Amino acid sequence: MAGGLNRKISAASARSHTRKAKQRSSFKIPSGLFTAILAVLFVGISAWIYQAIQPPPPKTPGSPGGPSVTAPRIKLRDGRHIAYKEHGVAKESAKYKIIYVHGFDSCRHDCVLALTLSPEIIEDLGIYIVSFDRPGYGESDPNPKQTVKRDALDVEELADQLGLGSKFYVVGFSMGGRTIWSCLKYIPQRLAGAAMFAPVVNYWWPGFPANLSKEAYYQQLPWDQWAYRVNHYVPWLTYWWNTQKWFPVFSSVAHSHDTLSRQDIEVLPKQSGRKAYMEQVRQQGEYESIHRDLIVGFGTWDFDPMDLENPFPKNEASVHVWHGDEDRMVPVTLQRYIAQRLPWIHYHELQGSGHMFPLADGMCDTMVKTLLTGDK
Repeated sequence: MAGGLNRKISAASARSHTRKAKQRSSFKIPSGLFTAILAVLFVGISAWIYQAIQPPPPKTPGSPGGPSVTAPRIKLRDGRHIAYKEHGVAKESAKYKIIYVHGFDSCRHDCVLALTLSPEIIEDLGIYIVSFDRPGYGESDPNPKQTVKRDALDVEELADQLGLGSKFYVVGFSMGGRTIWSCLKYIPQRLAGAAMFAPVVNYWWPGFPANLSKEAYYQQLPWDQWAYRVNHYVPWLTYWWNTQKWFPVFSSVAHSHDTLSRQDIEVLPKQSGRKAYMEQVRQQGEYESIHRDLIVGFGTWDFDPMDLENPFPKNEASVHVWHGDEDRMVPVTLQRYIAQRLPWIHYHELQGSGHMFPLADGMCDTMVKTLLTGDK
């Protein structure tokens, strides 16, 4: 009779057997489920990123939920509206008609000529001035397709609808200088003269020697350098960059005084009146006002200003640039180089002046008389 087989199992073998049994019984996520979880995470993170970089829709003036329209406006051929404000003598009796272009984070109320030009000069010379809200600022409709060329065409349409005649003067301050360059490129036949006060330059204009633009670029604050890079290379991140809380944002967006010179600080009290309308500047949303301004200004232009030929070869008009040698926002070295490349520009460098020099006592009187009559 066969008997049962008795086998002795060692303790080590028993433990090994137990571990294998446990391993075989451990829970495994099916590969299909794991892939689905990864897909959900990817979609969720992508949605969060998209939401973070996507600017909200603009609050267009006059639209439901948008700001009220209080200024006179013209309607452009593409259906947009441009809000404007008139200053000086009556247009019909004016000898000189000037279109003034405001700077960054400003609006039609920030017309430095109207604010500081002496009433005597306005009356004696017969000066009419019109300032306007650039697209997305104040009460002018935003333009998602805004370009440097479009800047000039907006000015021309404004002049025609207001009946300023075949020729007029253009004056731009800071970022408003971009529009003046555009006018010199695309509508020089309409200009009686042009002036730029501390015009912003684009570090990526091809005409700058690489070493010069690089040196000027690195004079800016580190966080401003990053903001310029974002505006130029990855403009779709501009909204996120200027609204995130991890790093300092562009100084001018944050209303920081870090880039102001001694003279700039001294003249700041002259801007106290801005408190009455500051909220109007960005009332349509920051993206279609200040952010798009940065994207267009520091993006890739369709022309290089340093390639421009003299638009007035017969001296029928003149172009002037004024710049302070202590400007900490726009390096004076770049402005000097432009003046060397374009000898037909009348370049005026102001010692001890910063970026806000047009607010200094008597400064606009001198600049406007020089532009209009050639007198200094």
